[in-house]
Formats: sequence, C-alpha cells, structure tokens
Amino acid sequence: MTLALALTLAALALVDSTSFGTLVIPVYLLLSGGRSRTSGLLVYLATIAAFYFLVGVALMLGLSAALDGFGEALSSPAAYWTQLVLGAGLFALSFPLGRRPPRRSAPRTGGPGTMVLLGLTAGAVEVATMVPYLAAVGLMTTSGLPAAQWLPLLAGYVLVMIAPPLALMALRGVAGAWLEPRLERLRAWLTRHSASMVSWAVGIIGFLLARDAAAHLFFGA
Repeated sequence: MTLALALTLAALALVDSTSFGTLVIPVYLLLSGGRSRTSGLLVYLATIAAFYFLVGVALMLGLSAALDGFGEALSSPAAYWTQLVLGAGLFALSFPLGRRPPRRSAPRTGGPGTMVLLGLTAGAVEVATMVPYLAAVGLMTTSGLPAAQWLPLLAGYVLVMIAPPLALMALRGVAGAWLEPRLERLRAWLTRHSASMVSWAVGIIGFLLARDAAAHLFFGA
C-alpha cells in the first residue's frame, strides 16, 4: 500500500462524511429528541458504519473474484483511459448537479430499533449513490491489496466517515447551549445546500479518479 493510495482513500472518506446519511441526518438527530438523542445517534452511526463496512467487504470479495479472470487488463492503458474519461465525466456532471433543488425531509428521533432501521434505510438509499465508497473499493481492488490490508483500510474508512458527527456530539456535550444555535444554523445550511454538497462530492471524486488514471498513463505511477 502506497502513501498516495492511503491519502486518496482518506480524501474519499472525508467526502463520504458529508453525505446526507453521514452528516445531515446526524445533525437533525442532535437537534431532536430528549435524553435519548445521544444514544440514538450512536446506534444510528454504528448501524450505518456497519452497513458500509459489510457492503465494502462484499464488494471487495466479489470484485476480487470477478477480476481474477481479467489479469492485467485492469492495469492496461485502455483501462486507465476509461478511468480517466469516467473521472472527467463525473467532474463535468458535478456542475449541473449543483443546480438541483433539495427534496429530502428531516428524520424523527425514535428508539434503538428505529435508529437501526433509519441507519439501514439511509445506507440502502445511498447504495446507488455512494460514489466515493465505490471509488475507494475500486482503487483498493485494482491495487491488489491482500485481505490483511484492505480489511483495516475499510474499517478506517468508515471510522473517518462518521468522525464529523461524533466530533459534533462530543463538542455538544462540552459546549452545551453555546453550540445549539450553531447546530441549528448548520442544519438549515445543509438543507439549503444539499444539492451543492452532492455536486462538490461528485466533482472531487471525478478529480481523484482522473488524477489516479493520469498518474499511471503519463507519469508511470
């Protein structure tokens, strides 16, 4: 595993941490409910982290098995040109995505069972759009990492992904009433700018994919 791969995975995880399921819903949960909101948020974050991790394991195992027959095809110039075009396409797509209006509503706080269901639902809804995670899995797969390396990488990825809401929760416990109006403003801002956040996420992912492909095509990385 190279430092460049580790930094790319960390960047993708940070992009993933700004998604609706990993940031917007936790902020809403922090602002709703009573004493149970902290435990409920922990249950929710544990659920969505476990969901992402298990999906990643399934993808790694499935992709590894499927890619065994391709051999060096994925490391060929044609494959890297395809990745470059895909990255450039995602980057271009990010601009019109930024003009889409938000259409999601706020979740409500419930018991542990409700939080588990909410986490599974949020994860399932975002499976089709978890582009950063799919890009990370693809990079780990094409790098030929053994399970002893990609398993902790996946675990680290999901931990980085849920780190911002955990930090907000800890800060809220220390700062108390001082943070409440700021969280409310953050919630309102996230609601207004959810479309532009998707746009930035897609654009960053496209750039990272194109950069990785260009490094192999033009600089022999």
